[in-house]
Amino acid sequence: MEKTTETQSSQRKIEYLRSPKAIRERCGQIFALVNEGKSRYFTCDLSQLGKVADYVVEVMRCEYPDLNIPFHSRWRHFEAQGVPRLTNLNNLLAGLTPLQQAIAKFDLAIVSVLLDAGAGESWRYHEQSTGLSLGRSEGLAIASFEMFCQGAFSLSGLPQVDALKLLRLTEAELASGFQVSAENPLVGISGRSQLLQKLGRVVVAFPHLFGEENPRPGNLVNYLVSKSDNGQLAASTVFSTVLEGLSDIWPPRLTIAEVNLGDVWQHWAVTDDRLVPFHKLSQWLTYSLLEPLQELGLIITDLDALTGLPEYRNGGLCLDLGLISIKDPDIFHSSHSVGSELIIEWRALTVILLDEIAATVRQKLDMSVVELPLVKILQGGTWTAGRKIAAQLRKSGQPPIQIDSDGTVF
Repeated sequence: MEKTTETQSSQRKIEYLRSPKAIRERCGQIFALVNEGKSRYFTCDLSQLGKVADYVVEVMRCEYPDLNIPFHSRWRHFEAQGVPRLTNLNNLLAGLTPLQQAIAKFDLAIVSVLLDAGAGESWRYHEQSTGLSLGRSEGLAIASFEMFCQGAFSLSGLPQVDALKLLRLTEAELASGFQVSAENPLVGISGRSQLLQKLGRVVVAFPHLFGEENPRPGNLVNYLVSKSDNGQLAASTVFSTVLEGLSDIWPPRLTIAEVNLGDVWQHWAVTDDRLVPFHKLSQWLTYSLLEPLQELGLIITDLDALTGLPEYRNGGLCLDLGLISIKDPDIFHSSHSVGSELIIEWRALTVILLDEIAATVRQKLDMSVVELPLVKILQGGTWTAGRKIAAQLRKSGQPPIQIDSDGTVF
C-alpha cells in the first residue's frame, strides 16, 4: 500500500512538472527573487516594459503590416528568404489523403524541431536549388527539410520518417546531410545524432502513440485526433502528449521514479524540491504541430495555456533592451552551462517577462488574447525583435550571454 501511495505521489509530481502551470509558478518564484534584490546575477526594471513593447510592436508592424500573424513555429523557417518550399512540399505530398499528409508533416516537424538547437556562429547550409547560404535556425530548418524531401529519414526513400531508419542513421550521414566539415562546423552534431536515434527508440517503444506497423513519429496525429472532442483539441493536450511520448529522448539529467524529466533544472530558491521546468523544445514542437492539425479541420483551444519560449532570442531581447540587467559584466566574457544558476535565472525571467510583454503589446494594439495569442506575439514579435536587436548591438548577432550548447536544449 505504501509503495502504491509513493508511486501515485511520484506520478502527480511528474504530471505537475510537465504542466505549463508548473513552468509559470516555478519561474515566478525566481522572478520574485530577482525583484526582491536577492539574485546574484540579475536585476529587473519593469519601468522598461513599455519601451520593450513599443519595440516589439514596431517589429510586428514591419514584419506583418496587417497584423495577420501566423503561429511561431518551425513552419516559418521553412519559408526562409521567401522561397515557396511549403508549396513544393504540398506538391510532393499531393497524392496522399489529408490524414496521410498531416502524418508526413508531423514527421517533418518533429525531426526538424529536435534538430533545431543552436548551430553556432560559423555553420552555414548552402541550398543547391536556390544558391542561398543560410545559418542558424533557418539553415538547420532547410537542411532537415531537404533531407526529409530526399527520403533520408525513410527506409523506402519516401518523404516520411521511419523509426527503423532513425535507429540506423549514423552521425556521418547526418553530418553529410547538414554539410558539416572541418571548415563548416556545427555545434552539437553528436548530440543531435543521438537525439534522432533515441527518437527512433521511443517511437518503437510506444505503439499506442506512434503505431504498431511501420512506427513513425507522425502517427501521433492519429492519437491526437482520437483525443479531440467535437472537432476541438486543447493545445495543452498536444503538449502533454509530446512530453509523454518524447521525454525519454532527452539526456538523463534529473529523474523521478526513473522517469526522465527532460528540460527541468535545479535552483536553490525554488520551494519544495528546487525543480524548475522549462520544456522549451517540447513547447516549440507543440506550437509546430498545431498547424497540420488545423489543416485537418481541428479547432485548437486554450492556446495561451502554453508559455513563451525561454531561449536566447527572447531572453536576449529582455537583456538588450534593459528590462533585465546583469550585475557583473564579466558574465558577458565567458560561456555558461545550461544547468548553471545564471542561465536558469535568465530563462525563468524570460518566461515571466514574455507574459508581461504580451499583455502590454495587446494593450497598445487594443487587441484581445483571442485576437493576439502569445504564440503570435512570439512570431511577430519577440523572437524576431530579439534577433534584430542582437544584430544591431553585436557584429555577429550572437546573444548577449554565451551558452555551452549540447544540441539538445537551445
